[in-house]
Amino acid sequence: MTLDKRLGQRFLPYGANYLDWSDMDELREAIDQGVLFRYQTDGESVASRLERRVAERLGAGHVLAVHNCTEALRLALISTRPRTGDLVHIPAVTFVAVAGAVLSSGLIPVLVDVDDSLSMDTTLLPPGTRRSIVAHMEGTVAPLPEGVPYVVEDCAQALGARFPDGRHAGTRGYAGTFSFHHNKVLTSGEGGLLVTGDRAAWETMRCYHDHGSARVPGHYPTWNQDAHFGENFVTSEGVAAIQYQQFRHLDALLAGLERMHALAMQELPDRPDLTVLPRAAGDVKISLRFRWESRELRDAAVAALTARSIANWTLGKYFLPEHPVLTGRRSLYGDGFPWNLAPAGPLALSRDGFARTRDLLDRTLCVPLSPELPEQEQVLAVKALRQTLEAV
Repeated sequence: MTLDKRLGQRFLPYGANYLDWSDMDELREAIDQGVLFRYQTDGESVASRLERRVAERLGAGHVLAVHNCTEALRLALISTRPRTGDLVHIPAVTFVAVAGAVLSSGLIPVLVDVDDSLSMDTTLLPPGTRRSIVAHMEGTVAPLPEGVPYVVEDCAQALGARFPDGRHAGTRGYAGTFSFHHNKVLTSGEGGLLVTGDRAAWETMRCYHDHGSARVPGHYPTWNQDAHFGENFVTSEGVAAIQYQQFRHLDALLAGLERMHALAMQELPDRPDLTVLPRAAGDVKISLRFRWESRELRDAAVAALTARSIANWTLGKYFLPEHPVLTGRRSLYGDGFPWNLAPAGPLALSRDGFARTRDLLDRTLCVPLSPELPEQEQVLAVKALRQTLEAV
């Protein structure tokens, strides 16, 4: 296998590289007990232990493990007890799951343009905004809006990131959501976490995520006399066990990303037509983000990196103003719900119709870092990257 093949294309990104059967004590325990449903055990479930560990690690008041990050976003929104048709302001550059979570909660997304870092431009939010989702994209810690009572932090790509004051991403807003999808900082294939400092909100989330009742471990099924309707977002012991294993490696993974990012910043070519987007100290440095002078140069770089099997991606797929979910306002409901509740006029806030953002995305290229590699192999990978970019 060539050096380019070995160090370039990363088929197992980030946490997947730390999966190891010898390190799966919690999973073996769940299988040995023959119980994979978290509320079937009389003692503390693996899922409860995971939630406690996450709370301690992130400094979060309350944690709930769920199937995936989209469900976590929905739970956070529903726990605010909105009226159907209420507006939720979301960034114009993020994964469509954010818009999907808003719509499936019976709410209406309003796209808000982003700044040069591709984080929501909070200065565009109108007075009286009540609900907003802020996405910490590509591990970059985004600023939170002031004066908005329900700010949900989407930390799907930013587990372990910190604000300048030292607090973890996800713990400053009303609620924070995390993803364990395959291509995330840590992975269990699918899976999500929801954190909040508001105990009453957590109690609401906990009930809704299991058919409207707070379950008593070892006495399932039971229900509250004041139960409301809910859904089934309950995680399994098997998934929670893998996530618990992954958390053991979070610090090592973050350190590996920091080390390779520092090496890359020393080695990257000095070209007037190429800018490396800066990273703050608290960002999770999952990738190097480049901005070229033109789309033609960006596309040439994509072709050159791909030819050497160096993994890379562009960000056009995150541009929600062009996504059919938003442009077509399609719905599976016969009456078009919830779009039929949307106010008249455009549901977007931008100073130039997103023209600047479209241009930024057309010129942006990302290259993932490899935290699991020893330092010497990281050096070789960075040199291969530099040589490829120099030749564009």
